Amino acid sequence: MHMVCLDLEGVLIPEIWIAFSEATGIPELRRTTRDEPDYDKLMAFRLELLAKHHLKLADIQRVIGNMVPLEGAVEFTAALKERTQLIILSDTFEQFAKPLMAKLDYPTLFCNSLVTAPDGAVTGYKLRQKDGKKNAVLAFKSINLEVFAAGDSFNDLAMIREAHAGCLFRAPASIRSDNSDITCVDTYTDLLARINEFLLP
Repeated sequence: MHMVCLDLEGVLIPEIWIAFSEATGIPELRRTTRDEPDYDKLMAFRLELLAKHHLKLADIQRVIGNMVPLEGAVEFTAALKERTQLIILSDTFEQFAKPLMAKLDYPTLFCNSLVTAPDGAVTGYKLRQKDGKKNAVLAFKSINLEVFAAGDSFNDLAMIREAHAGCLFRAPASIRSDNSDITCVDTYTDLLARINEFLLP
């Protein structure tokens, strides 16, 4: 049996923190896992900015409510789910993801959780698991699933390398050049073609 594991932001939906940066006019919030490989460092930076500007979870959720999947993502996920099992492995947070999952017809999502104060201030976060994407692929392999993985950022490299097959998708030039052994595709048509090759008996 086969399983496809995909990253979420930058692959199926726009980057949430970039959208929030544009909505708030705070350019520092544009920094994502494409730019910073250390996730804990990145989140500490984000939490500091939220506190500095007195921004709360509800402020982020209002922006997310107006976001839509990337062009072609809905059709791509529908075609993919007709062929095989799809799991989204993301470092986003359950408090962010729900409205976006509805717009993608509710694929299964493994992600993290935010910690909030009674007033809605974001005070921390809880990882589902350390190295959650790689460990999810390892777990699927342990029950004899054949895994294909794809993503666009530093935090996707371990799961792609751990999977039986995979590729980068619309990754920035720096990640492509530093990981030239991993193929990168830039369209859903090409990504679906690679997955279909993987699914061939």
